Amino acid sequence: MSAKHQTEKPVEALNEAEAEAELARLAETILHHDRLYYQDAQPEVSDEDYDKLRWRNDAIEARFPALVRADSPNRRVGVEAAAGFAKVTHRVPMLSLSNVFTDEDVADFLARVRRFLGLEEDDAVDIIAEAKIDGLSMSLLYRDGRLVTGATRGDGTVGEDVTANVRTIRGLPLTLKGNAPAVIEVRGEVFMRRDDFFALNRRLEEAEKKTFKNPRNAAAGSLRQKDPAITADRPLRFLAYAWGETSEPLGATQWEVRERMQSWGFETDEPARLCHNLDEVLAFYREVQGARAELPHDIDGIVYKVNRLDWQERLGAVSRAPRWATAHKFPAEQAETLLHQITIQVGRTGALTPVANLEPITVGGVVVSRATLHNEDEIARKDIREGDHVIIQRAGDVIPQVVSVVKEKRPADSQPFVFPTHCPCSLETPVRREPGEAVTRCTGELACPYQQVQRLIHFVGREAFDIEGLGSRHIEEFRQEGLVTEPADIFHLKDRKDALETREGWGAQSVANLLRAIEERRRIGLDRFIYALGIRQVGQATARLLARTYGELGAWHQAMTQAEKERRKAPDAKKPAEVGEAYAELCNVEGIGMSVADDIAAFFGEAHNVKVIGDLEAALEAVEPLESVADSSPVAGKTVVFTGTLERMTRSEAKARAEALGAKVAGSVSKKTDYVVVGADAGSKARKAQELGVTTLSEEAWLALVKTPAG
Repeated sequence: MSAKHQTEKPVEALNEAEAEAELARLAETILHHDRLYYQDAQPEVSDEDYDKLRWRNDAIEARFPALVRADSPNRRVGVEAAAGFAKVTHRVPMLSLSNVFTDEDVADFLARVRRFLGLEEDDAVDIIAEAKIDGLSMSLLYRDGRLVTGATRGDGTVGEDVTANVRTIRGLPLTLKGNAPAVIEVRGEVFMRRDDFFALNRRLEEAEKKTFKNPRNAAAGSLRQKDPAITADRPLRFLAYAWGETSEPLGATQWEVRERMQSWGFETDEPARLCHNLDEVLAFYREVQGARAELPHDIDGIVYKVNRLDWQERLGAVSRAPRWATAHKFPAEQAETLLHQITIQVGRTGALTPVANLEPITVGGVVVSRATLHNEDEIARKDIREGDHVIIQRAGDVIPQVVSVVKEKRPADSQPFVFPTHCPCSLETPVRREPGEAVTRCTGELACPYQQVQRLIHFVGREAFDIEGLGSRHIEEFRQEGLVTEPADIFHLKDRKDALETREGWGAQSVANLLRAIEERRRIGLDRFIYALGIRQVGQATARLLARTYGELGAWHQAMTQAEKERRKAPDAKKPAEVGEAYAELCNVEGIGMSVADDIAAFFGEAHNVKVIGDLEAALEAVEPLESVADSSPVAGKTVVFTGTLERMTRSEAKARAEALGAKVAGSVSKKTDYVVVGADAGSKARKAQELGVTTLSEEAWLALVKTPAG
């Protein structure tokens, strides 16, 4: 998977087609790395490299707002909760943080806060600066002072119930001290101190068991144990720094709430400081960075939070991250090693990804031996060759990226790497690179064995059907043996029970467990079903939007079939309305647009894909996805358009509030629109709403509907 834009073409130099292709690649790549980080605790790119991916995505979206995708990484937090634990729905979403890297970025963050709040340049904005602990996000729900639920972040809406394990964490209060609210959800980080981590690994080595790579992996692995007794034996700790649901206001400032958490019995994030200006913020950053090695636990930056809670509420969040907070990351570590060989991997979409196989080397306490080289352009740009000494970089607990080549150590007989012209699969199908794309793909499509396997693996993945006990290794073996060639075959494995039980390492009980897990997935959310199909440019967020828009599988299937027919008849049309009603309705789903719509239509234009869907429809039931508690609001599921100048809040605030309440904010008015909120100097959108009979609301009426204080 790519870790940055490999051609290094500046964002300001991209044309619209290049930007659209780049956003599609970034959405897929970032989702891949999110899954590895949040679910598996086994990331394969550095924190800095990942952050650069997000920075590039943000920069392109800012320059081309019309191209923002429904599955944009900025509309997603983490990934779906893993299998094996009960699911917990967070009543208040658990968000992630945006990142900054330079002093100028920090200054821009403060300036954006002032602009959003309408403050003057010299108005004071107090900031709490806290060390950014490198652990696992956790939510703890207390009722009447007693711990009732402990849950991981998951995808920000639904996490894993790990209450039994959380109860074993040392120093974590099971009963709150002092005057705590009747209901309070305390959020923070589960982590492991470095000395405890080294002691744990020594014990595991002595017992001839697998050790952990680093403290974060150790914390994540220990917390997800099925047996709480194992977790109890692990030296986990918890630091509190935030909150979710609460039955009463907690205070006026972040610092005040921090002190209340301490009074309830929690340890809070240290070091921390209340800063009054940019200079104080940056001074704290440099002070902590210099003392980083002396801290008892790993940190990877400093978190800045606006101190006033009323300002935090006004600022709200943009998709996955609050506007009132950001993380100032530390730079990555580097080392030199030997690149032995470059090999090629093939993904489910046919993308060929080169991988550097390295002489194993320890960087920051972690042994690394492989790194992605992303694509052909990356290799050519950096002139990376087999036999080169290379500088690798990592930050945290990940496989590094290749930063540069030490050319003075290059062997005299060195030759440039030649990217393959044919897929390494058994068919040796030619590869193709589309204009404007950095990715080279196998042209074999469904005939390519690698793609067939990867698509099946994607289908059963955690974000898709999430079938426990049916991992990538089993999929590969089942396909080789002819047990599974298409997704629907999975739901007919019960008819091959005898064949399964005779496989090496399998027996009646293991087969029964697998078949039971498969049966549990015969009823699945429509969003997961759509995502599992592996349609290009359709990630989790887009799949969720499609499911919410069309409601049930039959309606979606029928609408997409009609959209494909319309697109086939008008292949050169440049506007959705010129294509047809079904296609235009698809494009009107916020964030989709014609590029994504074309990929969906193309998917339904393939007879094989239509057969796959038909076979699945006969084998299972796809139902509407579970909505978050926020979607119980009066505008949940409604499509809203804002037009004209709003007087009581900025357009950004209005849109953010609507989305937080479960509404879908669209950019154009159609007969599917539920409300058009009309501000001053409204134009064509207000007129079109009247023509279509769509309900129009004044700003005051909108605020009354969503019960938002005005002014």
